[in-house]
Amino acid sequence: MTKKVYLAADFGGGSGRVIAGRLHDGRLQMEEIYRFPNRQIKLGNRLCWDFPALFEELKNGLKAAARKGFEVQGIGIDTWGVDFGLLDRCGNLIGNPVCYRDSRTEGVPEKLFSRIDCRQHYAVTGIQVMPINTLFQLYAMKQTRDPQLEIAERLLFMPDLFGYFLTGNHDNEYSIASTSELVDARRREWSFDTIRELGLPEKLFGKIIPPGTLRGYLKKDIADETGLGQVKVFAIGSHDTASAVAAVPSQSRPVAFLSSGTWSLLGVEVDEPILTEEARLARFTNEGGVGGRIRFLQNITGLWILQRLMSEWKERGEEQQYDIIIPQAAQARIDTVIPVDAAEFMNPASMEAAIADYCRIHSLAVPQSKAEMARCVLQSLAAKYKEAVQGMNRSLEKPIERLHIIGGGSQNALLNQLTANALGIPVHAGPVEATATGNILTQAMAEGEIADLEELRRIVARSFEPTIYYPETR
Repeated sequence: MTKKVYLAADFGGGSGRVIAGRLHDGRLQMEEIYRFPNRQIKLGNRLCWDFPALFEELKNGLKAAARKGFEVQGIGIDTWGVDFGLLDRCGNLIGNPVCYRDSRTEGVPEKLFSRIDCRQHYAVTGIQVMPINTLFQLYAMKQTRDPQLEIAERLLFMPDLFGYFLTGNHDNEYSIASTSELVDARRREWSFDTIRELGLPEKLFGKIIPPGTLRGYLKKDIADETGLGQVKVFAIGSHDTASAVAAVPSQSRPVAFLSSGTWSLLGVEVDEPILTEEARLARFTNEGGVGGRIRFLQNITGLWILQRLMSEWKERGEEQQYDIIIPQAAQARIDTVIPVDAAEFMNPASMEAAIADYCRIHSLAVPQSKAEMARCVLQSLAAKYKEAVQGMNRSLEKPIERLHIIGGGSQNALLNQLTANALGIPVHAGPVEATATGNILTQAMAEGEIADLEELRRIVARSFEPTIYYPETR
């Protein structure tokens, strides 16, 4: 790979990577240069992210790029949505960011919507109500008079927080801010009417900047420590799904996508938010995208359930490999479908026991083997995707004609085929590294190497060959 590269720092719930990429002959070339674990830690009564350790790993990734002799043109950071850190008046991080799976938001949406009208609220923010959302995390802190909230001067979402400690500049990137349920979907600015109505401190919410904005340069101490010099740091689609959707290799309108990983985010890309009562009742959300687009989508529990099963089996000394268990699941015969978004499967002590208990309580056939358990989870996801697409189509002028599956889940051939069968339309799988792809190419667009989002997607189509799944007839 040539020495001139962009770096994508991609943080997921279980691990993070730093990936180098560059354009060559109209195609994207990428190389993973550093990988590190991420984990949730229990501190007192709170489930948190270990931000100091993650920031140290980010710097280790930058050092790895310097050791390779790369001439880094820019750095972009993407993470999961909704979680945040708080800075005090001296610019110090007050405490480790709390994980969205923490229990502090249990019952909070119901309390909040006893004060405000849920329909009017959706007509402004356009966000699917989920207890994990930033809005409910902050309201929970206010209700308990959390001292961190009382001394906080600025709220930064996870990618904003990394960017701040790299550059010293604090701002809020649009796509990640839009996950908070505190942004006016039409105006694409903070909904200060909502913030005031709930009594949240207005000073927390800084300038919102669009993807493709220069955040600043590496601070001198970071530039010296990593050996990279004063490299540019860009705000890209810093919600990982925003970067992934930017990398959907399609020129059709609207672009229909399924970002498949721990979460499944299924939707279409549109120019303006869809804020109808029908969209609210169907639990669709309007989140910010690259190029001024809106991601009209539904958040669905994704491969989290299967991932937890795999972890449990490994802990019991019964480790399974995906390339073995998935073909076995393809041969399994069980018709059981579970509601993947049910609270029982959010974070149980044992996922296997939670599935078995749910099946017994609801008079469903209980999976009797690991293959049947995996098959049950995957066909349940496909059934949920069908339900989501049916709801989405009711808000569109015409039904979608194909679905692009991107991200790590696009490698799951059984899930892809079950999805094509359930939807009755072709499924195009890939690219796998959609988030890093969108991250890097958005930086290149900010630097003027790429003209616009349409050219970006043409580059993706030239760089990656999709696998196409057609509906099977029985």
